[in-house]
Amino acid sequence: MNPRDIPAEAFHASGAEVQAIDFGYVRSPDQDSAQPAQHPIVVIGAGPVGLSLAIDLAQRGQRVVVLDNDHKLSIGSRAICFAKRTLEIWDRLGVGQPMVDKGVSWNLGKVFLKDEQLYEFNLLPEEGHERPAFINLQQYYAEAYLVERALQLPGIDIRWHNKVAAVAARDDGALLSIDTPDGAYQIDAQWLVACDGSRSPTRQMLGLESKGRIFQDRFLIADVKLAGDADFPTERWFWFDPPFHPNQSVLLHRQPDNVWRIDFQLGWDADPEEEKKPENILPRVKALLGAEAQFELDWASVYTFACLRMDQFVHGRVVFAGDSAHGVSPFGARGANSGVQDAENLAWKLDWVLQGRAGPALLATYGPEREYAADENLCNSTRATDFITPKSEVSRLFRDAALHLAREHAFARRIVNSGRLSVPATLCESPLNTPDTDTFAGTQVPGAVLLDAPLTQQGQPTWLLRALGPDFTLITFGAAPAWAQALSPQVQVLQIGVDVQDAQGLAKERLNAQPGTAYLVRPDQHVCARWRAPTDAAVRQALARALAA
Repeated sequence: MNPRDIPAEAFHASGAEVQAIDFGYVRSPDQDSAQPAQHPIVVIGAGPVGLSLAIDLAQRGQRVVVLDNDHKLSIGSRAICFAKRTLEIWDRLGVGQPMVDKGVSWNLGKVFLKDEQLYEFNLLPEEGHERPAFINLQQYYAEAYLVERALQLPGIDIRWHNKVAAVAARDDGALLSIDTPDGAYQIDAQWLVACDGSRSPTRQMLGLESKGRIFQDRFLIADVKLAGDADFPTERWFWFDPPFHPNQSVLLHRQPDNVWRIDFQLGWDADPEEEKKPENILPRVKALLGAEAQFELDWASVYTFACLRMDQFVHGRVVFAGDSAHGVSPFGARGANSGVQDAENLAWKLDWVLQGRAGPALLATYGPEREYAADENLCNSTRATDFITPKSEVSRLFRDAALHLAREHAFARRIVNSGRLSVPATLCESPLNTPDTDTFAGTQVPGAVLLDAPLTQQGQPTWLLRALGPDFTLITFGAAPAWAQALSPQVQVLQIGVDVQDAQGLAKERLNAQPGTAYLVRPDQHVCARWRAPTDAAVRQALARALAA
């Protein structure tokens, strides 16, 4: 069966039915060619990162081949926490709303010591954002919506049961040898993007490696489906040293379909194979939920904390994104979210280079920008891991003192680290930024992701991020100068107060705007320049800088 013939309802079915979708194998015409087929972009891996990248490129008019050695979606929940920024990216790709509709939205987290709540925190305390701080959604659902969207775009060719067996990198591309049920064939890729996971065969075939730190601790993931409603609200709950799992830590999240994710700290001496056995998992779950709780085990895994990354993400015409480029421990939900942000950063740059609208120097900035973001994630993940799993008595004394102080003192709550949750990196040092020459307050510095805000257009509600163009956008507060219209087609002009209305004043507040203020926003919705009174020359110079010209 051709995957494009799979009915839409199959992608919106139950978890078991979605995981059972078999995309099968379809022979490609490339396999009948005596010479390697030529393709401008090949993506290895049909996970959330590879699919997001392919959709973004296809929406920009590029043709993409996606190779995956499997023929089904992910088995088990795997990544479940998708952040506000990821949802905003997926909105632009046409899949944000089904993700939110299916997912469990949450903003609130609580921290416990033993059986006492120490404090709670709100990750999105203010109104006026379209998306919640996070949704919880099993990875197979996220992949299903992404595959459904990809199959709607004629520019994407997903080839299931296509295993990349060898990669030979060249200055002008890469030659791929691919194994299929019908035998081997070759593809000549002008650009190759490896989104093939933490064990990345592509990385290994090119003799590259990830470096970093592996922590001496193990955690058990147990996804359990309850027969009835649980007493726990839709929040993130984290326990230090709870009575039902003494001297260790536990994390609880709710997922769709009344499935609950529980992470149990096990310690380094735990045997992973033994701990995954149901007879060893069920007593732990009952200790948390209660002896009378009715549930079934949905999925389980044991993982070891690791914080790793490649030295460089760009190797000539071969680019790495997502877990193939960097890996973090799960607390903080920084893995899949940072990978989708990798894809967004790369897509517009690769598109502009292939169109001849920018030179190779623009694509080269993907490496430093996303390496910086990876380092930020690795730092946060390492600190969280060190706090959650202290490796010395002194560290444990410090941690426990901070936890006791956190009951009453806000300063101690800033020390407590149960996983600093994913936020997009502010690329302050990017060479694509134009430094401020005017004085601004707030967070919207060059390099920051533009904050969303509610607007109205012709009397109908909309959102600032949805009003941005697919390429660069010049946002002006008030009517734009006459010269601004000549910036097209590279730049869309959005006049707040003319094209759209800021009735609540939140766009003005968040961008610290005055009449005449202007912001230049990149295709990936990062601010790259801002002015109190822009000039034609200043905007054109900032645009050239943002294209690494």
